Amino acid sequence: MKNLPKREWILALVAGLLLAGCSPRGAQGAPQRGIAEVGVVTVQTERVVLATELPGRTAAYRVADIRPQVSGLIVKRAFEEGSLVKEGDLLYQVDPTQYQASYDHAKAAVALSEASLPAARSREERYKELVASRAIGEQEYDDALAALRQAEAQLEYSKAALEIAAVNLSYTPIKSPISGRIGRSSVTEGAIVTAYQPVPLATVQQLDPIYVDVPQSTSEMLKLQRRMEGGKFSSDNKSQNKVAIIREDGTPYPQQGTLEFRDVTVNPTTGSVILRVVVPNPDSALLPGMFVRAVIEEGIIEDGILVIQSCVGRNQKGEPFALVVDESGKAAMRMLAIDRAIGNKWLVSSGLAAGDRVITEGLQRVRPGVPVAIAPVNSGSKDKDQAVNPNQPKQKTK
Repeated sequence: MKNLPKREWILALVAGLLLAGCSPRGAQGAPQRGIAEVGVVTVQTERVVLATELPGRTAAYRVADIRPQVSGLIVKRAFEEGSLVKEGDLLYQVDPTQYQASYDHAKAAVALSEASLPAARSREERYKELVASRAIGEQEYDDALAALRQAEAQLEYSKAALEIAAVNLSYTPIKSPISGRIGRSSVTEGAIVTAYQPVPLATVQQLDPIYVDVPQSTSEMLKLQRRMEGGKFSSDNKSQNKVAIIREDGTPYPQQGTLEFRDVTVNPTTGSVILRVVVPNPDSALLPGMFVRAVIEEGIIEDGILVIQSCVGRNQKGEPFALVVDESGKAAMRMLAIDRAIGNKWLVSSGLAAGDRVITEGLQRVRPGVPVAIAPVNSGSKDKDQAVNPNQPKQKTK
């Protein structure tokens, strides 16, 4: 190389170094990468009770707006606001003086009509005999008959007026039509009220039991019908009609409700139907208008498949998948169809079968098609709670 020009000598030296760097390192080189160890869980079918938690509002079982049926002066209020009243209890008293007088007047008119009726009837009978013997003219008999009919009609009219007066008099004591809790009063003694006025005097609400109205979307209703028709799950009518209630603060209500009916009209604004639940409310713990959540049982899947949510990842399209260990001992990707979340698990509709070994630990060390070694599951491993996307780099969580 001494006979070579300086430039060519430098090029030859660089080429030799490059060849030396590409040569195998033998036993002194880096060791081959080992097979990743993973923890798995074998999928088993189990009985799954499907339930839906829906928001709802409480409503009184019965509501009665107290309105006067006659006009007059309120002379008495016979209840305490917020108290419990029974059906038939006196709430208000309208001054009955003029209605009592009207009743007495109508009663006297009935007595007057009854007193004049026998004479008119006797006269008609005598004239009937006389007209037959031609002792009197037919016109006189017609007049007697007309007087009898008029007396009978007057009696019926007086009886009707008496009945009206009696009804009006019976309306002067305003009574509760239902049993329940009465609210605040809008009037006091001395107030003038009118018959059937638009503003109620008070409102009585029956709170035991109480309604819970729950809206359910029509899409969920149709999905439920398809599942039933497809035989994907069975239903127990007795348990399916039972509804658990969760109060606004998250605490469970001790009494269990019963699903009474599903409305037949869809709300065009919300696209939902109303489910009405009847809930016992002996202590009046639930008040009308409260926000609650109703847990309604839909049905039972006898052979459902549940997987821990941390074992399920999503690809670039947002589609769920799980990594399993196939028969050849390699990691394989299974695309899943997920129905819903149940606790910390996903209910899988398709993509997994009983006996599949789903990788739960070491997910970030494997990719589909890579051989893996099954190791005992470490309950304290951080890998168990992480699922990665094989098509994307791992992202940091905040």
